This record gives sequence, structure tokens and C-alpha cells, in this order.
Amino acid sequence: MEFNPGNSIVKLCIQGMNMEENGRPEEASRLFLQAWNEATDDFEKFIAAHYVARHQKSVSDQLKWLETDLHYALKINDDAVQGAFPALYSNIAKCYEELGDHDSAKKNRELAKEFRDKPSDKGPFFHGTKADLQVGDLLTAGGKSNYKTELIMNHIYFTALLNGAGLAASLAKGDGPERVYIVEPTGSFENDPNVTNKKFPGNLTRSYRSPEPLKIVGEITDWIKQTPEDIRKWQEKLANNKGEIIN
Repeated sequence: MEFNPGNSIVKLCIQGMNMEENGRPEEASRLFLQAWNEATDDFEKFIAAHYVARHQKSVSDQLKWLETDLHYALKINDDAVQGAFPALYSNIAKCYEELGDHDSAKKNRELAKEFRDKPSDKGPFFHGTKADLQVGDLLTAGGKSNYKTELIMNHIYFTALLNGAGLAASLAKGDGPERVYIVEPTGSFENDPNVTNKKFPGNLTRSYRSPEPLKIVGEITDWIKQTPEDIRKWQEKLANNKGEIIN
């Protein structure tokens, strides 16, 4: 499964989020419910239920939609969805706590902790850059951020989506050709907190980071490259992004 921003259900949810940001919650709720009603597979239902849940006015209704969301997340059984489980179980625990069911609340808090420990993704993993590197070289933390040059990064970032690494290569600093390397983590890694459970539930871009080096084990030369116009739009979007990078 690969996240597709052009998916009709995803588009409806993006429209709903825009309504939320513009202070129009009723229109947002209508769009999210439309997304749910038009969803045709487990992944689309998982996405839509996430937003429907947060627009419920009663705790019992919120719990019903959160558990619906969890039901579809478990059915999908995909690495991109795994990152949603800690927040899902935590929110379900809060609902049970408010409803006075302390045993169910405790059970879900424990499940949230269990899924928070580490990602289950086995790769293969990719890193996009403009640096000219060789098999056996190590990519290490401590470089400047591609998005905020004054920030020294404490982690090295990578993804399990080839085209995501290709986009990162397009946006990387430097004048060299875009390169996408196959990498292997040499230590533990975690879901990238800058994207996981932000606009969308889970880690749909399968983006990760590690304080330990990544070892280059190969190079990919065939991926979908961004057009100059797409790169310009991404650069503008990043330049206008005022959010803080979680380092």
C-alpha cells in the first residue's frame, strides 16, 4: 500500500482539514462524513473514520468511531498504519476513562505503550540526496537540515517509499545529480515524528529516522522524478511552512 494524495477520499479529507483551519467545523464534519460514506476499501475507511471520530460531540460516539478506526487499521495490517496505533489506543483509553471503565482504559494504555516502542517496517529503505556516495559509505547525523539550514540534525532520515526518497533527492541541497541509495540502519530507528500522526493518521509516507548511521548497500536509478514545476511548488510549500522541526 502506498499513500496517494490524488485518492478521492484523501482529497475530501484534505478539504475537510482546510475547513477546520478556516474555522468552519460543520462543513469539515460534512466532508469527513462524505468521505466515510464514499470509502470503498479498508484503507479509505481507516482514513475517513479518523476524522469523523474527532468531530463527535459525545464521548460514547467518539469511542465508537475510534474503535471503528482501529478495526480497519488492524484489518489493513500495513507498516504505514502501524504508527497510528499508539495514538489510537491512547485516545480510546481516554474515552474509557471518561466513561468510568477503568479496566478497559488500562488495557488500551498498555497497548499504546506496546506499539510505541519501535516500528515493525523491514524495508527495503531508501535515502534521497545529491551527494555522490559509494556502497559501504555511512550516512550519519549531524548535517544541516535541507529545510532550515541553521538547524543541525540529530538524526539521519530515510523512507521505505522509493518515490518519497526521489522527492527528497529533488529537494536536497547541492548542485549534483539526484541520487537515491538503498540503505540499511545500523541501529534502532523510530517513526519520523515530523510526519507521523500529523495531518494524516499513522506514518503513511513510511518515513523514519535514526541517531545511528545508515549504511549504503546499493543505488536505485529508476524512480518517478519530479517535474521542475512540481519541485518549484514543493519548495514554495516548504518555504511557507512555519512549523517547527522536531529534532
